[in-house]
Amino acid sequence: MRIDLHTHSTASDGTDSPAELMRAAAAAGLDVVALTDHDTVRGHAEAIAALPQGLTLVTGAELSCRIDGVSLHMLAYLFDPDEPELARERELVRDDRVPRARTMVGKLQALGVPVEWEQVARIAGDGSVGRPHIATALVELGVVETVSDAFTPEWLANGGRAYAEKHELDPFDAIRLVKAAGGVTVFAHPLAVKRGEVVPESSIAQLAAAGLDGIEVDHMDHDEPTRARLRGLAKELGLLATGSSDYHGSRKTVRLGEYTTDPEIYGEITRRATGAFPVPGAGGFCPA
Repeated sequence: MRIDLHTHSTASDGTDSPAELMRAAAAAGLDVVALTDHDTVRGHAEAIAALPQGLTLVTGAELSCRIDGVSLHMLAYLFDPDEPELARERELVRDDRVPRARTMVGKLQALGVPVEWEQVARIAGDGSVGRPHIATALVELGVVETVSDAFTPEWLANGGRAYAEKHELDPFDAIRLVKAAGGVTVFAHPLAVKRGEVVPESSIAQLAAAGLDGIEVDHMDHDEPTRARLRGLAKELGLLATGSSDYHGSRKTVRLGEYTTDPEIYGEITRRATGAFPVPGAGGFCPA
């Protein structure tokens, strides 16, 4: 089985619609794909309706969190999307995205970049506006060559010159809320140092003690020594070690299924989840 547990659609900051993403996942030879848009489940219904035979969808989201001043992302899988407390927190994060993006546009303008809010809004379309949309604007303007080049201290990286904070969950609250909604939590790209400051391993240990289920090990932003360290840390802390593409369509060079999760790990994730079931083939969403 080929299992990719971290992808994005136009419901947040990917370039493929949820339906296009499902077709692309099938064409890439995946057996299982997770749709984990930022702080939203808005793309799930379209993805389910377009799900080809032979492909299983894991519903999820990537939650924006912050601990001790450091941003981090928490992948949440197979939770009940209607659980009110978690839904309320996702809405708070989404509502803060537009003023935050406008602030970053203002900072870029102050740095002499001729970016306009209308350009960013056009790029974001109906998605939850975020830094990748602003980064795409910088590419269009010729300020940087690629979206990844915008995520540096010079521009949009955590703490960068044009960075602005937004409402983010405390990760301990995120774990509690996702578990209460029957879901499973995995710390996304925990040591992606090129994105900015990362949380210390001591904090990962505290999150594990609080019920974190796993850490994303095999990821494009982790080099081989980092993956080896994370694999050892996962074993030490009793965490599941996942692998995923973090696919964003044409915004990143990574391909669907470039990094994958071991079938036994995927099986354990589905065993732990009680909020929702994976959706096979052309089936419908099944609350647990």
